[in-house]
Amino acid sequence: MAEKTAAGAAAGLRRDAVGLREVLFQSVTAMAPAAAVAASIPSGAAFAGGSLPLAVVIALVACLFTASCVAELARELPAAGSVATYAARGLHPAVGFLVGWGYVFVEALIPPLLLLQLGFTAAGTLHDEWASWPADLWWPWSLAGAAVIAVTGSLGVRASARFGTALGVFEIAVFLVFAILLIGKAGAHNTLSVFGTSHTAEGYRGISGVFAGSVYTVLAFAGFEAAAPLAEETRDPRRTMHRAVLGAALGIGLFYVVTTYAMTVYFGPDRFAGFGAAGDASWEGVARASFGLFWVLVFLAVVNSTIANANACANVSTRTAFALARIRVLPRVLATLHPRYRSPVVGIAVQTVVAVGAVLGLGFGYDPVTAFLLLATVIVTVVVGVYIVVNLACAGYFLRRGRESLRPVRHLLLPLLGIVAFVPALLTAAGLPVFDFVTKLTAPVSYAGPVVGVWMATGVVVLLVLIRRHPERIAETARVHLEELEELEQGDDRADAVDRRNGDLPR
Repeated sequence: MAEKTAAGAAAGLRRDAVGLREVLFQSVTAMAPAAAVAASIPSGAAFAGGSLPLAVVIALVACLFTASCVAELARELPAAGSVATYAARGLHPAVGFLVGWGYVFVEALIPPLLLLQLGFTAAGTLHDEWASWPADLWWPWSLAGAAVIAVTGSLGVRASARFGTALGVFEIAVFLVFAILLIGKAGAHNTLSVFGTSHTAEGYRGISGVFAGSVYTVLAFAGFEAAAPLAEETRDPRRTMHRAVLGAALGIGLFYVVTTYAMTVYFGPDRFAGFGAAGDASWEGVARASFGLFWVLVFLAVVNSTIANANACANVSTRTAFALARIRVLPRVLATLHPRYRSPVVGIAVQTVVAVGAVLGLGFGYDPVTAFLLLATVIVTVVVGVYIVVNLACAGYFLRRGRESLRPVRHLLLPLLGIVAFVPALLTAAGLPVFDFVTKLTAPVSYAGPVVGVWMATGVVVLLVLIRRHPERIAETARVHLEELEELEQGDDRADAVDRRNGDLPR
């Protein structure tokens, strides 16, 4: 019996390969904290101005609603399919398939998104320092990043997760040290008024400006769920997944609050509406002007953040694709594992080809910055939609389990609040001008909507074909393979205990 269990474990992803630290940083690096602080969160300053720290606090609370739902489902349903499995169990297997179909698509696009950012950030900075370096020579950096991620991923989840942990520690440490320096230099200008509404940007006075800023800031939290697809490779996954998802969302949210507060009081709350992602009024610009060579560390932290984020999301896309391929709703070849490292090598190869193709095709077809914005719009639109569905799935799952398991606040109220929080973010990401602060998208970024529509329509066609020809495969999107293995192991333990009592095994 024990030999059968060992054979079953060997047939899947590597069991017990990583622990809390690694999966915590899987989610942390998927949120790209340094890149978010330097590039994403400042976009909210145009609305919240010097009240941006309050907007970040509101965004943190809003994201914790959904993080709580993901954590609850991750504890109940530890599966590489993660959000697809949650939707299948909580709503319907067909919904689970469509969630997985969309999630694999956008998670596969995140590495090229980050590799584009790596390319134009590195090339632009080198050109600023040495004019002889061509500003448009961005692609070697992107390809180098793709090679690093492919090699690390192929060596297995342990190598990939530890690599991500080291990168995550570095970027957080750099920005926390910088934040402490900023708070110290601000001196008497430190003020809690930035957690009020008195410093919002002109034209967005009061709470409306803070709300607008928080909507843009919410998008910086995307990725907190990235630990969940590693459930089958994690020690004590039920407990570890719950702690990792909530810990990442809360920890990085507080990191965002501290760093945003530090820059706001140093730069000046009443001038902060002009703060952005580049130029003198940016994190790198302030570091260059006031802290000497410290800007090099800030630059390296942002570059580091792009690689760490791409690495984490490559893990997500390949594990989700593996989960869907082993039940044959995606091509079975994507479930092929390396004989030694147990990594989904075919999925990693496909991920690398997609990344390089998207980087070079879109980067040269438009330019790297425009390609970045197009991919970002596609990704955020789908990811936020997935978060809304997962909130619904949380409520559905616990309602189905019955009154004994249902906790009304945790399983009904928080999912509702999570949906309310993410609907404005979804409309903003899609460029739908429901609010006056939403900017309507222009071409080619506006192509994101049709791209998402075509992909999801294709998914519906595939779903209908599978329902007609192989309905059992769609039903298996709700299957939690780890539960079956746990039951088998428990059976082995009971059998071994009987054998010991009978004297067939040594004590």
